[in-house]
Amino acid sequence: MRRRHFLLSTAAAAASPSQVPGAPLPWYRRAYRWGQTNITENDPARYDIDWWRKYWKRTHVQAVIINAGGIVAYYPSKFPLHYRAQFLNGRDLFGELTAAAHKDGIFVMARMDSNRTTEDFYRAHPDWFTRDRGGQPYRAADKYITCIHSPYYDDYLPGVLREIIERSRPDGITDNSWAGMGRENICYCANCVRSFREHARLDLPREANWNDPAYRQWILWSYARRIEVWELNNRVTQAAGGLDCIWSGMNSGSVSSQARSFRDLREISRRAHILMLDHQRRDGDTGFQQNGDTGKRVHELMGWDKLAPESMALYQSGPGYFRLASKTPAEARMWMIAGLAGGIQPWWHHVSAYHEDRRMYRTAEPVMTWAKANERYLVNRTPVASIGVVWSQRNTDFFGRDEAAERVDAPYTGFMHALVRARLPYLPVHIDDLERDSGRFSLLILPNLGALSDAQCAAIRSYVERGGSLLATGLTSLYNEWGDARPDYALSDLFGAHRITPAPALPATRPARRGAAEWSSPDGHTYLRLIPELRANVDGPKSGDEPPVQGTRHPVLHGFDETDILPYGGMLEELRLDPGVHVPLTFVPPFPTYPPETSWMRQPKTEIPGLVLSSRGPSRIAFLPADLDRRFAREHLTDHGDLLANLIRWAAGDSLPFSVKGPGFLDCHLYRQQSRLILHIVNLTSAATWRAPLEELIPVGPIEATLQLPSGLRPTTARLLVSGGARNFTLRHGVLELLLPGILDHEVLCIE
Repeated sequence: MRRRHFLLSTAAAAASPSQVPGAPLPWYRRAYRWGQTNITENDPARYDIDWWRKYWKRTHVQAVIINAGGIVAYYPSKFPLHYRAQFLNGRDLFGELTAAAHKDGIFVMARMDSNRTTEDFYRAHPDWFTRDRGGQPYRAADKYITCIHSPYYDDYLPGVLREIIERSRPDGITDNSWAGMGRENICYCANCVRSFREHARLDLPREANWNDPAYRQWILWSYARRIEVWELNNRVTQAAGGLDCIWSGMNSGSVSSQARSFRDLREISRRAHILMLDHQRRDGDTGFQQNGDTGKRVHELMGWDKLAPESMALYQSGPGYFRLASKTPAEARMWMIAGLAGGIQPWWHHVSAYHEDRRMYRTAEPVMTWAKANERYLVNRTPVASIGVVWSQRNTDFFGRDEAAERVDAPYTGFMHALVRARLPYLPVHIDDLERDSGRFSLLILPNLGALSDAQCAAIRSYVERGGSLLATGLTSLYNEWGDARPDYALSDLFGAHRITPAPALPATRPARRGAAEWSSPDGHTYLRLIPELRANVDGPKSGDEPPVQGTRHPVLHGFDETDILPYGGMLEELRLDPGVHVPLTFVPPFPTYPPETSWMRQPKTEIPGLVLSSRGPSRIAFLPADLDRRFAREHLTDHGDLLANLIRWAAGDSLPFSVKGPGFLDCHLYRQQSRLILHIVNLTSAATWRAPLEELIPVGPIEATLQLPSGLRPTTARLLVSGGARNFTLRHGVLELLLPGILDHEVLCIE
């Protein structure tokens, strides 16, 4: 059943072309390589346009992003309050650069940065600016923050957009700060007071209180306004410049970041002609693989026929920001490569048109050159994966609240790491797309998806009824879509487990202490006991009271034959279990860590389940109350990663489309493209895997790849697109096997 599922899903994807054959593509569907020199105020006096035109050619860019206006204008705007760059001196630098790019056959997106202004603008239009409860304007350094509900966004900015288009004819417009002020502050200006009352029949909330109906409505109202602005700006630019002159504000690859600025990634992606990602670097928690995850996430929302360029900083952007210093080449290039593997289009990004540190000019060229040479393999392809990791921005807001990093981001990241580490292909799936997408997946993972509506739970239940398998963790379904606690898991009938004690209420306001999981009991020195215990038959000292070995362990405990305990660190509560479920892990309560003399188990055993397994027909269901996904993201313990991988493999069954064996930490992506398969492997092996910057690439190999071939595919060649050359392979009963000699940074295997 699962093997057939893979064949049918890939064949259906290949038979559904995203573009009518022969139809012309608009420019934003064929701009695959991008560049940006973020202009500083003193650049107009020193911008060497001829040199940059040569750099555009060397890096094979097809589109560039050029600063036009907003906080700083780089052309002589007709609007008196539109602040001109200090050293502009009447020059039309934006117009000159746009003309040069167009002469070179390069598309141009005009860049805006428009959510704040100078003091003279504020003095002229004080009613266009954000206000605190005391009536004082919100400020960012010496700038005043404009209100997204004011005429500044409805009237003034559209006028600026029209002026830019009429003067210089860019191909489109983007904006780095289009979404206005974020969730950290509430605006009490007259525009917001009036608009919110018209919308919700309520006064604006007095404070951030997640249990206040007014605050909840304020969140939804704020999201809706950003969509209004998105649609307004597109109407303006297309009316001024033609149907293909589109507006696309920049967005983050982080769902939490999107939530903090009221940018609904799903709704925006559904409207976007092209998605501009301002997502420049990795962090220690997520690694390079997060860029591949971002590419898959946005394409699953917008479609794999659209493009998603991403700003990739060539300056030092973490840890710390040193705008004029070169990022380590290996660090910058691996971020670019990880994005390419996930379907992102590369976009090099410099700050300033003049640099004393000129090492950064060599960084992007090798990647951009390779991307140009292999352009046809990087677009117009469909991912092949039987595992979906479910996410929801509403869950980030109303379950994550002010602790989304712990409650939402970390569990998702833990599974991302476990899947990449185990070389298991997956796709991020939005909870509201399950009805559309569930037939593609043999397994859905719900990583601590606490806030679910009744309708969303019904969609999950329907998926299981159709034969899909499920792996859920933590507090999944224990809260409704507002973050209000339910008396039991809404999916308790699937989990085979029920709450005995009431669910903990989520904090209504921001906790005083940050960084810990305030919503649960404090973490401690705790363990999980493996059932049955095997130590009586394992070499080691004997106490005489070892329990006799009774039965065999479940396959999810594969590889743990020499231990009866696994480190945990979290807390668990008693659950009432349905008949027929299997519990291979139980909880060992906390006991002292220090001093060492006291570090012994006071209560070695309990009946508190850490993992509950069951089956419903062909569906396999795993409920993991122990939040090992969150722990793995934070601590990277191999036991946690191995157990999560075992659970995934057991639940997914025989639906996995490939296996990759060999040394190293490899991120593997498989795509179907007409009559070929494309396996993109990114080598993440490094001494700097969990910290930046990466200084050295470490080659790994040999690598054995085994692929289940979709029905109808009869390959005759296997080529390596990075190291070059063809590889011999064997083909037996629809399974292809071959050996890759080694991988430095990445390798792409093309089978056709």
